[in-house]
Amino acid sequence: MTFAIQYLREHLPAICLELLFACIFGITFYLYHLPLGAVLYPAGICFLFGSVFALISIYHIYKKHKKLTGLKALQGNVLQEALPESTTIESEDYQQIIRALCEERQMLEEQFSGSYAEMLDYFTIWVHQIKTPIASMRLNLEAEDSKLSQRLKSDLLHIEQYVEMVLTYLKMGAESTDYVFRTIHLDKIVRENIRKLRGDFIMKKLQLTYIPSKETIVSDEKWLSFVIEQLLSNALKYTKKGSVTIFFEEPKTLCISDTGIGIAPEDIPRIFEKGYTGSNGRRDKRASGLGLYLCKEICNRLGAKISIISQVETGTTVKVNLSRDPLNSYKTVRNQREM
Repeated sequence: MTFAIQYLREHLPAICLELLFACIFGITFYLYHLPLGAVLYPAGICFLFGSVFALISIYHIYKKHKKLTGLKALQGNVLQEALPESTTIESEDYQQIIRALCEERQMLEEQFSGSYAEMLDYFTIWVHQIKTPIASMRLNLEAEDSKLSQRLKSDLLHIEQYVEMVLTYLKMGAESTDYVFRTIHLDKIVRENIRKLRGDFIMKKLQLTYIPSKETIVSDEKWLSFVIEQLLSNALKYTKKGSVTIFFEEPKTLCISDTGIGIAPEDIPRIFEKGYTGSNGRRDKRASGLGLYLCKEICNRLGAKISIISQVETGTTVKVNLSRDPLNSYKTVRNQREM
């Protein structure tokens, strides 16, 4: 219906002009006292043929409209090759404009891709370079066993986490990432991250309760480890006293629960948005709002589902459901980005 109304609106001047011609002939015949039938009869025949021509024209234009509507999702050379043949000077001009815009877009994408690849290479090298002095400082601190050395070790760990966060954030925008899906033991990854953060647990005098699991899942070990480390770091960061509990639920769901300050109800719906820090982040000026955002993005690629249950001044529980097939989810995310 909308197409028909649009067609009539576009051809309204021509229809009005034809009616005006018929009126001029009718008035002229009337003034010269000629029979009006001599006007009405040919006008009726012209209207009949005009209607047939209009229906054929509407049919062809509608087919072209449907084809052009289906081309909206196409880009670049594919779009240019799929454009219908030009039948008017105006349509040819529009197609030339479209081709010029497609070429310009492709050129800009190539330039951006090259610049992005260079930037990613630079930061990758920088991350590996910065790890050398960090490792050296940690070795020097191993010889000491004091509160200051423990504090410095904790700070060094946080520096490493922030460095990895920067690199992970850059890699999230890359067209391809180094995902390696294989069968892994979930207990192994959790224990490694607990050992990594044990210094913070000791310094803050927090109780850690861990209920091991013999679950095996198909996932990428490195990226999943990043998510678990971020979630444990958040639990440590926002828990001043009490405990952090790690346990498992069916089906294949990792749960990390703490007795920290909790999250305000109005913040929970937006907690995974990029750059959103919430009321807790506004109190902590160092919060970037990237940690949970990256966790959410990585979980999407790994086929995992992350959710949060929290109550202010009571604690927070983060659940990561790992029961879905990661390969299908990863392909879906890539297809969405390519569209």
